[in-house]
Amino acid sequence: MIYDALFGKPLTSLITVGFAGIVVWYCLSSQRPTTRLVVQILFFAVMTLILVGSGIEPHRFQGYGAEDPQALLVIVAKTLWWIHLAWAVIGFIRLYLVLEGSPREARLLQDLVIGVVYIGMALSVLAFVFGVPIGTLVATSGVVAIILGLALQNTLADVFSGIALTLGRPYVIGDWILLSDGTEGRVVESNWRATHILTSANNVVVLPNSFLAKLGLTNVSRPDESHLLILTIRIAPTRMPASVRHVMATALASCNSIVREPPPVVALKGLDATALEVELQFRVTSPSQRVPARNEVLDLVYRHCKSAGLLLAVPAAASVLTGDPPTEESARPARVTPLELIEAIPIFATLTADEKQKLAETAAVREFRKGDVIVREGEMLPSLMMVRAGIVAARHQDGERGRLAPGDFFGETGLLAGMQEVCTLEALTPVTVYEIDQQAFAPLLNERPALAEEIAEDLASRAERFRNGAALPAEPAAHSPRAILKTIRTIFRG
Repeated sequence: MIYDALFGKPLTSLITVGFAGIVVWYCLSSQRPTTRLVVQILFFAVMTLILVGSGIEPHRFQGYGAEDPQALLVIVAKTLWWIHLAWAVIGFIRLYLVLEGSPREARLLQDLVIGVVYIGMALSVLAFVFGVPIGTLVATSGVVAIILGLALQNTLADVFSGIALTLGRPYVIGDWILLSDGTEGRVVESNWRATHILTSANNVVVLPNSFLAKLGLTNVSRPDESHLLILTIRIAPTRMPASVRHVMATALASCNSIVREPPPVVALKGLDATALEVELQFRVTSPSQRVPARNEVLDLVYRHCKSAGLLLAVPAAASVLTGDPPTEESARPARVTPLELIEAIPIFATLTADEKQKLAETAAVREFRKGDVIVREGEMLPSLMMVRAGIVAARHQDGERGRLAPGDFFGETGLLAGMQEVCTLEALTPVTVYEIDQQAFAPLLNERPALAEEIAEDLASRAERFRNGAALPAEPAAHSPRAILKTIRTIFRG
């Protein structure tokens, strides 16, 4: 019965099987390529069996009579057979033509081979189904190909350049690249015609592959995304170069935005009567961190220079000096006083000049040696400490959370709100601080009760940011402005 159904009317059966195979192939999920391939082979085998059993040779052209009623059926049947043959071959290519570790190259190679398969199928249909002389057609199409090539030369150049870039792999999606024309950004898309680059200005630049292939390209993401930055600082020659180099190295060591390994480098570039030129070389984790890191380094260089009594030099381009350049004997750098540090602390911004002066007069100097633990995590520090010189590391659960440099402060949460420290603070270098205790601060709150509310608001937001940075569990009830204000009043009334 099955034999009669298949071979009773072979052309009709073959066409039915061919279209059924197309429907089943489209119904199967593309996520199951093996199943698709097996089904495709089964349908192709059945179609081949029908053709062979009916005496039709799909690889030979058989002339059709002008009024032959079977001519159309033979054409459709043989065309479907060639289509299924091409799909079976493509199934093998998609499944087994794989380059391990190189998915983009594998996909490109698959597309190229599949394109050849489709061209071969189309030529086979023309030759063996319709009897078109392929040799003559190819010779005639050469002229057409030349015309199309001239008309599409830019597009073809982009396509072939895209193939070359894909095989050469100078970059992959997600890499940060720098081109010789100044374009810089992260590769977000790459296709046959163009490459899309997301710049730091949040714009997408679309570059044709033929244009991109002609440019010099620097892949910032290889071997990793750590990026070298170089800053040149000019210091007045009022100290020995070794001392200046030590201050610059300390400034880099206190920076939280740069990479620790490999360590930053301080190089002395030049020396004359007006300046000692120092080059700071340091790395950041990615190109997107260049601006924050550069800002922090410049800020820390200024703070450490001021703390160490170093003066910045006059710009090299200055043609006229307002006076004689400072020397080691004549330089009189400004002293870093407690008043200057108090004026830089945000929670004291609402104090008047007289109140800040009175608070500064109560400051005491404390010294810590390298390696000293100033306060441990969970302990309360009942005094405000402002870093005059040195570096303090903040650690939480054996991990470093940040570093404090000259001009930074700590202990304000314990002094004003009785809160425990969320990190262990340790002196990385010899550290000098100015200390203000509760007895010195009590008269200010007694004279200005509203000041407690302002300080409570600032401390609440600062404590929340600090705790989030230290990855500690939030305690909104304990660190709310109302709870801090209540604690402040309790402490200072006592």
